[in-house]
Amino acid sequence: MCQVFIHADPHLYECRARSVRLHGVATSIRLENLFWNVLDDIARRDGMRVPQLCTKLYDELIEARGEVDNFASFLRVSCGRYLALQLSGGIPRNASIPIAGLNAQRVLATERWPLPRLASLRVVPPGTHKARAA
Repeated sequence: MCQVFIHADPHLYECRARSVRLHGVATSIRLENLFWNVLDDIARRDGMRVPQLCTKLYDELIEARGEVDNFASFLRVSCGRYLALQLSGGIPRNASIPIAGLNAQRVLATERWPLPRLASLRVVPPGTHKARAA
């Protein structure tokens, strides 16, 4: 199993900081190159560059939530959701179709996450493992 993951190009998981202006204030965002690549794909679909996309996402997040606790984490999750929504068919793989032109409710209706499975996981503290009854 690990072979699938350990043979990734090291460039993909190297971190890179980029400077972005959010409301006129220059800020630095540090992400792995893989995420910068996905953000570039998302931005290009709608005729933007990554800094413009980051500003738009930040502004819309502030409008919806009122604050941003961890913008870099939000960007990583957004990238993961973008890829998952492509796999589910919610976002067409054809990069010439802008995301802004999609019906958000239809896109989100295709979203599938294994959240119920997470609730069934039990964490057993070390030293409390019980032997199975035969």
